[in-house]
Amino acid sequence: MRELLHRLSAGDIILADGAMGTMLMQRGWQPGDAPERINLERPEILADIARLYKEAGAEILLANTFGGSPIKLAQYGLDDRTEAINAAAVEAVRGVVHEDAYVGVSIGPCGELLEPYGEARADDVLAGYVRQLKAVVDVGVDLTCIETMTDLTEAVLAVRAARLVAPDIPLAATMTFDETPSGYRTIMGVSVEDAVEGLTGAGADMLGSNCGYGIEHLTGIAAEFRKHTKMPLQIRPNAGLPELKAGGPVYPETPAFMAERLGRLLERGVNIVGGCCGTTPEHIVAMRDALARHTTPGG
Repeated sequence: MRELLHRLSAGDIILADGAMGTMLMQRGWQPGDAPERINLERPEILADIARLYKEAGAEILLANTFGGSPIKLAQYGLDDRTEAINAAAVEAVRGVVHEDAYVGVSIGPCGELLEPYGEARADDVLAGYVRQLKAVVDVGVDLTCIETMTDLTEAVLAVRAARLVAPDIPLAATMTFDETPSGYRTIMGVSVEDAVEGLTGAGADMLGSNCGYGIEHLTGIAAEFRKHTKMPLQIRPNAGLPELKAGGPVYPETPAFMAERLGRLLERGVNIVGGCCGTTPEHIVAMRDALARHTTPGG
């Protein structure tokens, strides 16, 4: 598992997978229900998605565990199935990957605001993340990916949980930023500099940003990260901002568009690239080909 960090320190650029939710919607999942319910009822769907991303060239495949903390699952009456839901997600990916790629556990926000802005207590949030992570460690994960965070306090709690449960597993922590008059900030007011300081201090191995906007926006965020840290960076943009149409959200950034702009992102010193909302295996194929051209002498 530590080989991933050795590769990054040696200068390798690693390609991650694309969106999970987009792929699930294509296969019948309806927003409003927990996407993690699929882990128990239709694990073959998860295996199919993992296979497609693996064949596209992704070396990091994330399990369908983004909303798998018991606090989040409680919103759907599923908190008593936390262990089974998270373990099943990782098992589905592991069954496809074997030793050919890294299997990551995705850890997203718990879905509740922490005190003093909301009612969630820090101790409960930490305990929830610990419970979620314990459920996947025995199954076998190669990477913990804490992502789409906007509250630095919650992100730090998730990092602390990962270090308590699995101190030897590489850990990436990424947040979602908007462009504001005072620079890039999350909706909770966290700056890139704040994120670097807080997440590094908590013990993250990799930092970065995902979701929110398309590749050009996240290229600017990557440049801001590089002003404040030399740590490995993970950047996973959306396929642009979605446009709501009759059949659901439509994302405007095509595989060709994102691939054409990938070089600018890599020039900011990004080490792991992949996709978030709206991206598909076709986007990852295009990124794979663009990455090969970027890393080939004369390419």
